[in-house]
Amino acid sequence: MNSYFIFVVAVVFSITASAQQTTAPIIKEKWHWGNPNKQDTSAGYAQTLKVGDVLYLSGTVTTELSEKGVKQVYAGLERSLKQYGLTFQHVVKENLYTTDIEAMKLLNHVRKQFYKGDFPAATWVQIVRLFMPDAKLEVELIAHFPKQ
Repeated sequence: MNSYFIFVVAVVFSITASAQQTTAPIIKEKWHWGNPNKQDTSAGYAQTLKVGDVLYLSGTVTTELSEKGVKQVYAGLERSLKQYGLTFQHVVKENLYTTDIEAMKLLNHVRKQFYKGDFPAATWVQIVRLFMPDAKLEVELIAHFPKQ
């Protein structure tokens, strides 16, 4: 056998052995609006999920596109962040889904107040409807914990 063939066999064996090894499950820390189960089992989600130094926040919704409705959404997100000692300055990604992007553009000043000039990467998408049929806005976030 030539050395190239032996090398290829060794690499394939190594890759196969690595793929067959079981890895430890990731550690997930959840929070769901004070729910003792830390998740909603009827819809099947948790409001927040912490994995390592990343916090994922499920979408928070409102049924009205108004200053009051936008404040309600961002206040809910702020409450979720505070459960872990974080603020909007820890947010690195925002996904915003709305049934009326033009109305949301006019209300952007309300959203921006929560970030205090330190804006995350963001994606805004207009959609036909959300999970809740009467919802008009849903915002989800990803935040990072500071290095200790």
